[in-house]
Amino acid sequence: MMELLELMKYRRSIRKYQKKQIERDALQKIIEAGLYAPNAGGGQRTFICAVRDQSLCEKIGKLNLARFDRSRLAGSHVSNDQPSNIDDPAIKSGFYGAPTVCAIFAPKNFFYSIPDAFCCAENMVLEATELGISSCIIARGEETFDNEIGSRLLETWKIPQNYIARCFVLLGYCNGNYPQAKTRKEGRYRIIG
Repeated sequence: MMELLELMKYRRSIRKYQKKQIERDALQKIIEAGLYAPNAGGGQRTFICAVRDQSLCEKIGKLNLARFDRSRLAGSHVSNDQPSNIDDPAIKSGFYGAPTVCAIFAPKNFFYSIPDAFCCAENMVLEATELGISSCIIARGEETFDNEIGSRLLETWKIPQNYIARCFVLLGYCNGNYPQAKTRKEGRYRIIG
């Protein structure tokens, strides 16, 4: 068992997945970790919907990329080992073939909706790493379901009307070698006093 800081240093964003499905017990632990994430005022407003149907994950992953706007990118390269759709426009799914995808929803008009969702996602990927499961946090939640197909899925899943997808956590097993850590950039912090 790794100490927390070592676990954080070891965790990677994985974008190449084996077809092998994760165990339901592991998924329960990962969801539980998300439910214990820090949240504004202790309100516990996030809602997690886990999808374990690979064909449905692929369908939603294509919706996730449908309105991807390359003009808003802050960089042009992510990884040679684990390329993203930024690196390779031929990638057609924002979920990279992950066998399990967790959509994280939060209230639409709540000021801390986005930070709450991403805190939830971070707890989930750390627990996944602890369990030997690969993961990646994916944005573009709002755009993914902002269409007729997406609306029908939300209705089928009984997502509350005032909730919106903020992000996703991809879960599965790394296909290929687990990537090495990138060198940390210098000058990214200062201590005052």
